[in-house]
Amino acid sequence: MNAKQVNRIMYAAGILLLAAFATYLFNWSRLLLDTLLIIATIVAGVPTFIKAWKASRLKMFSIELLVTIAVIGALIIGEYVESAAVTFLFLFGAFLEGRSLEKARAALKSLMEMAPLEATVVRNGLRAIIMAEEVVENDLVIIQTGEKIPIDGRVISGNASVNEAAITGESVPASKGIDDQVFSGSILDSGYLEVIAENVGEDTTFSKIIELVEEAQEGKAKTQRFLEKFAAIYTPGIMILSVLVWVVTRDVHLALTFLVIACPGALVISAPVSIVAGIGNGARNGILIKGGEVMENLAKINAIVFDKTGTLTKGKPGVTAIKGFGIDEKEVLLMAAEAEVISEHHLGRAIVKEAEITGLKLLNKPTEVNVLKGRGIEVNLGGKSLYIGNRKGLFQNEIPIETEMESYATKQEKAGNTAVFIADDKKIMGIISIADAIRDKAKDTIDNLKSEGIEHLVMLTGDNKHTAKIVGEQLGMDDIYAELLPEDKAVKVKECMGKGIKLAMLGDGVNDAPAIATADVGIAMGVAGTDVAMETADVVLMADNLDKLIHALQLSKATVRNMKQNMFIAVGTVVLLLAGVLTKNVNLASGMLIHELSVLLVILNALRLIRFKPVNRFKPSAPRKDENVLCQKDMPLNVKNI
Repeated sequence: MNAKQVNRIMYAAGILLLAAFATYLFNWSRLLLDTLLIIATIVAGVPTFIKAWKASRLKMFSIELLVTIAVIGALIIGEYVESAAVTFLFLFGAFLEGRSLEKARAALKSLMEMAPLEATVVRNGLRAIIMAEEVVENDLVIIQTGEKIPIDGRVISGNASVNEAAITGESVPASKGIDDQVFSGSILDSGYLEVIAENVGEDTTFSKIIELVEEAQEGKAKTQRFLEKFAAIYTPGIMILSVLVWVVTRDVHLALTFLVIACPGALVISAPVSIVAGIGNGARNGILIKGGEVMENLAKINAIVFDKTGTLTKGKPGVTAIKGFGIDEKEVLLMAAEAEVISEHHLGRAIVKEAEITGLKLLNKPTEVNVLKGRGIEVNLGGKSLYIGNRKGLFQNEIPIETEMESYATKQEKAGNTAVFIADDKKIMGIISIADAIRDKAKDTIDNLKSEGIEHLVMLTGDNKHTAKIVGEQLGMDDIYAELLPEDKAVKVKECMGKGIKLAMLGDGVNDAPAIATADVGIAMGVAGTDVAMETADVVLMADNLDKLIHALQLSKATVRNMKQNMFIAVGTVVLLLAGVLTKNVNLASGMLIHELSVLLVILNALRLIRFKPVNRFKPSAPRKDENVLCQKDMPLNVKNI
């Protein structure tokens, strides 16, 4: 039976009840009055009776079954007013509940409404408007002012201001130009773009967000699973208690009223409605929280481990100095750039970018490329072996570091740079210094996290100890661990867990995927379009903005608090009603009315989460004592006392 049919039944039952009321008011006929009430009971009760029958066939004790038993009992003892009122109020309550739940899911609905419908493409030199789902990879897509971007792709021409709120939750438009990435669901505020489609249809970031939010809203919290198990025991228990009430009091009306008002309707819905509203708020603000259990775990977090690069720093390093040993600095840069041109590492990209800015032409192509994870890269360039990387790689290749070179590299590192060594198979030929600036809001975020009750803040990095110490101390991190390989970060996260610690790991979601997967709650940040991060992390912050972390933490706590409020409302209402029934101050109809009102109150309370906004609670706090150091198993990596 669909919603429209149920609504028609409710209206028909309402008309019958009005007719019954008129009959009573004008005292037309007692037979007519009873007939109208019985028909109203049957009509309004049909949806409830059908659900009860289906549940009983599955050997389940549902709320509908309790109501059905109470209604049949009321009809048998001639309480037609009570039976009609109960069935109509139960149906009307379900109607209001459905409408309210739609509002709780409004965030997802509004997201889906942002989906682009049409796209302007150029095929074989001809321009045509087609449906968005008909765009294929490598299509040239034209986007003009006011239009929605229908695909994920790379800009090949034009400049524009793009509102990416549907993806990142950021309302401030982003400037886009050649080679920039754009995402489906974004809106072109002003300008003109020509984009090559890379991901289309269900493969776009926007489609994946909707899919994740849908799955997350179905994901059950521990509290929700507990309540469902409780209801499975509680509901048949109420039936037995009702029989006992009748046995003790010999009052059928009292036993039936007890059966109806003890229904756990508000209790069962108290957790899921809060979870749905909380996840919806997150989705609208560029925060994907994958389910109720993640929401509960996030609210309990008291320690956070950060990856440095791309999380606490901007992840856009630049070359600050070049030093050659026996060769010209430009030659050092040229060799390094020609080797790194195939690299996806952010330090490699910084070297290539510096070469392009300097005007160097990268003519030689590297061969025999060997990427050494966490160490650097080995290539054959123009017939010669070349290594570019850190001390670990030099040590592994048995390439000595002379005193002058070590002194220069250490000096650069103490100034906050990362020293990249360029060497052939025998000696170091040069050092390129690269620095990555700290994010503007990183310090404020760390201070706010402490105000939120986060007791331990740890920074992990593959960078050298000197740079790690400078960044970590500027931000006020409690513990700093440097020179870690990706697998070391996962081990370090594991060491930090346990002993009353609930730990979240925040990284860029690509190199940090093992550590993110290890933590109690894995959080990936600034990863729009990154499949690995969206699949690995429990929480995905789509925007490259640390403020979203504060929003996510406060939202999770507000959602859990809202669940507890709802459970208190549900249990409190049942207790008060039971007291009213046992003292004979509440009858069957009024009990059902109050019961349905408590369900609505629970839903309305949850709806407040849709409008939730984070608040700044920062207060300067005293520095943490050293004895609280986290992850103590491997102290040599801790650079706190350098």
